[in-house]
Amino acid sequence: MSIKPDWQQQIAKERIHILFNLAEKEFRKHPERARRYVELARKMGLRYNVRLKELKRRFCRSCNSLLIPGLSSEIKMDSKNNVKIIICKKCNSIYRYPYKGIKNGA
Repeated sequence: MSIKPDWQQQIAKERIHILFNLAEKEFRKHPERARRYVELARKMGLRYNVRLKELKRRFCRSCNSLLIPGLSSEIKMDSKNNVKIIICKKCNSIYRYPYKGIKNGA
């Protein structure tokens, strides 16, 4: 496996962001098209070795659908374990992310 040149990786990053923006715009009218845009963005990230740091919590890793609270996902907060739970409504995948809880008292 060879590492791609920086200019190719930069172009891939720009295209990935464009695809995610298109997916957000198309989600309400054409959710299947939005899913395809996310799938293409993920494939591009794999091919050009681009990490999806800030984007990886915005889509389901098993069905490639956008995770929009209330529409395609459900969010629960577990204050006991300080965990944010995101459930995909399409495939019922569960994602848990830590968060810092608010400490009461002074």
